[in-house]
Amino acid sequence: MKVALITGVTGQDGAYLTEFLLKKGYFVHGLKRRSSLFNTDRIDHLYQDQHENGVNFKLHFGDLTDSTNLIRIIQETQPDEIYNLAAMSHVHVSFEMPEYTANADGVGTLRLLEAIRILGMEKKTRIYQASTSELYGLVQAVPQSETTPFYPRSPYAVAKMYAYWITVNYREAYNIYACNGILFNHESPLRGETFVTRKITRAAAKIALGLQNCLYLGNLSAQRDWGHAKDYIEAMWLILQQDKAEDFVIATGITTAVRDFVRMSFAELGIEIEFSGKDEHEKGVIIDVDQNKIAELGLNEANLKLGTTVVKVDPKYFRPTEVDLLLGDPTKSKTQLGWQPKYDLPALVKDMVISDLHLMKKDEYLKDGGFKTLNYFE
Repeated sequence: MKVALITGVTGQDGAYLTEFLLKKGYFVHGLKRRSSLFNTDRIDHLYQDQHENGVNFKLHFGDLTDSTNLIRIIQETQPDEIYNLAAMSHVHVSFEMPEYTANADGVGTLRLLEAIRILGMEKKTRIYQASTSELYGLVQAVPQSETTPFYPRSPYAVAKMYAYWITVNYREAYNIYACNGILFNHESPLRGETFVTRKITRAAAKIALGLQNCLYLGNLSAQRDWGHAKDYIEAMWLILQQDKAEDFVIATGITTAVRDFVRMSFAELGIEIEFSGKDEHEKGVIIDVDQNKIAELGLNEANLKLGTTVVKVDPKYFRPTEVDLLLGDPTKSKTQLGWQPKYDLPALVKDMVISDLHLMKKDEYLKDGGFKTLNYFE
């Protein structure tokens, strides 16, 4: 039985990857940070009572900022594959926490690689490093491939660039099977609520249910190459199954503006949005509703009055240095890995919107029953 260690196991990618590997017969160890609250919602359905026989999924407390902890866990678990998915991954927040971001995202990767070297596991353990399209930042070419020069535009991206090159360095210096997966934006119903796509789909559902009045966003013209996380975690696994360690871009090859993602999200709920204005004065207004779709989804048309402004721009969400366009070239991953995404953008948007609609209906029932509901708008 192959053994995998996943850092960031409680995140979107960690949850999907854990399920994927368990189905393939792996024993999966997951690294999670200590918290005063339960933070395992995404993987609770995979949890196994450690007192039972046949357990093949185990969690360990740990952190990429603690090298002795990493060395101990790797020594104890003896993994065949390590998937380093843990990171302070919110670009906007990285401007407010640059030192921590560098420590966890950059030096944290070094700590993992060095642990493998110290323990003499260079021949046994393969490591996947979760890299990012944010490395390209102020893009030097369109589309971006494995050979496109990097130009990071945030503390997060700079930290990830160190992680990228230290992975390459340890591969070349110590012959460790270490690979970078340069993943472009990948989303799902498990995406963190503060990331723009999930913020949009949650807000669209809440507005449709009359639980929220308006969605506030930053740069509506920013363009991203969005795929489904389920497709991308399969690519991670494929990268570690090759004869030779190499780096791969994982992307759909299609870019879409945030503005259009908003349109598509509301359209899944039978709501047509029209945008007007420019920059911080741009806004989105309801201009039509599909009565059949609204009825099918069990929505109340009274919550959706024509002419209502449901999207506004708030300059506080602008980044100090914007990344305007990211578009990946997945040619290498498709030809060498045989990887092919199963979800297109409309399918991704539908998956997220319908999931959030069901989730927000729970809040509607609580509100109708006189119970308190929590408001998360950021």
